[in-house]
Amino acid sequence: MGDHFEKGQQALLNEGEENEMEIFGYRTQSCRKTLCLAGSIFSFGILPLVFYWRPAWHVWANCIPCSLQEADVVLLRTTDEFQTYSWKKVVWICLSALNSAFQLIPDHPLITDEEYIINRAIRKPDLKVRCIKVQKIRYVWNNLEGQFQKIGSLEDWLSSAKIHVKFGSGLTTEEQEIRRLICGPNTIDVEITPIWKLLIKEVLNPFYIFQLFSVCLWFSEDYKEYAFAIIIMSIISIALTVYDLREQSVKLHHLVESHNSITVSVCEKKAGVQELESRFLVPGDLLILTGNKAQMPCDAILLDGSCVVDEGMLTGESIPVTKTPLPKMDSSVPWKTQSEADYKRHVLFCGTEVIQARGACSGTVKAVVLQTGFNTAKGDLVRSILYPKPMNFKLYRDAIMFLLCLVGTATIGMIYTLCVYVLSGEPPEEVVKKALDVITIAVPPALPAALTTGIIYAQRRLKKRGIFCISPQRINVCGQLNLVCFDKTGTLTRDGLDLWGVVPCDRSGFQEVHNFASGKALPWGPLYAAMASCHSLILLDGTIHGDPLDLKMFEATTWEMVVSGHDFHIKGAPACAMVVKPCKPASQVPVAGIAILHQFPFSSALQRMTVIAQEMGGDWLAFMKGAPERVASFCQPETVPTSFVSELQIYTTQGFRVIGLAYKKLEMDHHTTAFMRDQVESDLIFLGLLIFENRLKEETKPALEELISARIRTVMITGDNLQTAITVARKSGMVSESQKVILIEANETTESSSASISWQLVEEKKHIAYRNQDNYINIREEVSDNSREGSYHFALSGKSFQVISQHFGSLLPKILINGTIFARMSPGQKSSLVEEFQKLDYFVGMCGDGANDCGALKMAHVGISLSEQEASVASPFTSKTPNIECVPHLIKEGRAALVTSFCMFKYMALYSMIQYVGVLLLYWETNSLSNYQFLFQDLAITTLIGVTISAQCKMKPPQS
Repeated sequence: MGDHFEKGQQALLNEGEENEMEIFGYRTQSCRKTLCLAGSIFSFGILPLVFYWRPAWHVWANCIPCSLQEADVVLLRTTDEFQTYSWKKVVWICLSALNSAFQLIPDHPLITDEEYIINRAIRKPDLKVRCIKVQKIRYVWNNLEGQFQKIGSLEDWLSSAKIHVKFGSGLTTEEQEIRRLICGPNTIDVEITPIWKLLIKEVLNPFYIFQLFSVCLWFSEDYKEYAFAIIIMSIISIALTVYDLREQSVKLHHLVESHNSITVSVCEKKAGVQELESRFLVPGDLLILTGNKAQMPCDAILLDGSCVVDEGMLTGESIPVTKTPLPKMDSSVPWKTQSEADYKRHVLFCGTEVIQARGACSGTVKAVVLQTGFNTAKGDLVRSILYPKPMNFKLYRDAIMFLLCLVGTATIGMIYTLCVYVLSGEPPEEVVKKALDVITIAVPPALPAALTTGIIYAQRRLKKRGIFCISPQRINVCGQLNLVCFDKTGTLTRDGLDLWGVVPCDRSGFQEVHNFASGKALPWGPLYAAMASCHSLILLDGTIHGDPLDLKMFEATTWEMVVSGHDFHIKGAPACAMVVKPCKPASQVPVAGIAILHQFPFSSALQRMTVIAQEMGGDWLAFMKGAPERVASFCQPETVPTSFVSELQIYTTQGFRVIGLAYKKLEMDHHTTAFMRDQVESDLIFLGLLIFENRLKEETKPALEELISARIRTVMITGDNLQTAITVARKSGMVSESQKVILIEANETTESSSASISWQLVEEKKHIAYRNQDNYINIREEVSDNSREGSYHFALSGKSFQVISQHFGSLLPKILINGTIFARMSPGQKSSLVEEFQKLDYFVGMCGDGANDCGALKMAHVGISLSEQEASVASPFTSKTPNIECVPHLIKEGRAALVTSFCMFKYMALYSMIQYVGVLLLYWETNSLSNYQFLFQDLAITTLIGVTISAQCKMKPPQS
């Protein structure tokens, strides 16, 4: 095998990405191809069948290794543990087809600029492009760098200034035509797979080929009864499988069907704005967005204006998100990394709905197409469904080993049979039949159908409980789960947040808590103004929409929201600015209203949001809202009360969700768009804390207690405050009252010190610091002497998890063994954590409501979505009931199905071995059972055992 890759191994495809592959170059050789064709004919089609099962063998037999530049065939191998092979033909795209539209020559200005991958891929002077298509994505050969690169998106190295200058006025017709030909159509095209294709794919399964061989052999021996039984069983099995696959294909097709038929407005450099079908869009096109509701047909970077987008397809929560235009910076730094904020706040993702588009000074909302087709966010989601990650489940590995053992045993029996019958002088055809019979006896043809029995019954019971499964084979995996991760908000706790109170502060420190339940109005001041204006709420058809937290905060002010017009306009503010004002002018509120002029939206990475507002006829103000610790870090130290940490802990330890508020006055000699975020978010004055109540769901505690009693580890992964997460863990029973919680904090390397880890018992607040990653952390020294193993839990934040992963890799497994609470975790960190648990040989389940959990749901062995949003299509299991009660049910059904599978293995192994030994003993006397004796064993006993097992399957699964 090494010889094949000596010259062929050249590069990695998608280097550093999740779907990374090794790529090898091969050139087809005529003489090899002729020999393979002859072999296919003389083997009666067995050789092509082997090549179908082993794609690498097909390439090695037909081709010779060569460099990727000369290759006409490429062999791909995944870099994961499965090392899956596939092969693709290299095709040529000829640009000469464009000559009818416009004259294209090798030194045309449009293709000489080698800053773009498209131009680097065009081979001159014949104007051709080498291309392969892998899992719906196109890759072109980059002549400059000598490798295949993904096409269909703007280059990552472009700066924001370059994007504005190059694409700010649109592409010319010629540029569009070239990009359209090379990048392909902007479609997420999931064809409904024809039934004949599904049928052929299913029939060519190795086991069905073995069944065909068995049936043919039995018919030759006039053993028709059982042969017909196997044929009927196989037809039913194949028909049901094909039906399920066809249904999934139809559902997925209908899911993305509407995406490909959207009409958009595109600005061309010379022709102006034109209406166009979305399938003709190319990266670099300039979209003009109107104020009407519209589905995004591609990923696009917002250049001008602002948009409010419903990203429910991506996050699982239908909460409007505000997108801001990409700032035009002079820096040559790539646009994604030019600021500390998340670049996604400038990106309109494919499949999301733009519910409001507002122009800036120019009056139009412009966005440049970033990615098209399957490169987009929605395309990536669909690809994850079409090409799921292979499942490494021990049961299936053992099943293959078991079958190989049976084949080995059958081989010994065949040799024995040949010796006995040849020495007895039996006719050759009789010898061959008896020898081949041994295989069908040792390897039972009914084994696959028997193994799916438990899964079928488990799936039916799950459906009755409102738990739907799109991957039935995962039910067996559920029976192996020994660790389940849970999101907190909306999963363990209720979705709704209630504003419990507010803790104002001034120079002297925190004041008394103002409880909104008392009905007493909050006195007017900057804190009141911050609650009224520091949010991302929008007004649609007279109704306020937005984040539930923002909504509860705004409702507490009893103000109303309007859009400024001719009757209400602030000098220097856009005519369509959002304005908040008292419902009825009151003497205690000295302002008529506040206009929200500009917004720096909330980002989970930044943990804050900021708005620029102006009091009607008054000052310009900046308000910040976010995680209390983060907000306090941007404030003047003297304005943050000395009791800040202790006050915050008082509320977080009670399970409240706490939000910090701050503000400052701005100079009026700037326009709102001239303010940079780092200028606005500095030297703020701390205003106080908002206290929200987030209660546990009633079903949470009993479900967790049931899992813990069954010795299944439970872990919380949340984006919320660490102390709040610890409190919820205690209240839910994830951490019992007798167990200790050890808080781990890790600090990044600085100029003055190296990376360090410190930890403390949450109750004692006793710090111990370690700066050397080789030091052994003996937790027992920090816990009381009479403690037992497992009497403590680790709690840490996403930042600490990241530092430990980078600098203290040897400690990470030790921490994860007892890690229970992971707070302030970003979506990417959630996925990484699930993967780290899997490396420790845990079978990991992930349960979330779809909000920021999609990556972790995909990564886990079993993903359970409590949301029926589009994003949950990629999860193997979806519960109609939005609570974690489904998790114990799922594990019980998985264990029941798994036990049934083991029982079937035992029975089928014993049954085949008993018959195998009995037949070989009879062969010693050159005798055998009659057809009806075989039939009694094969059909009657199997049916009897099958009925017994089916009865067991229908019984209620075990409780633990």
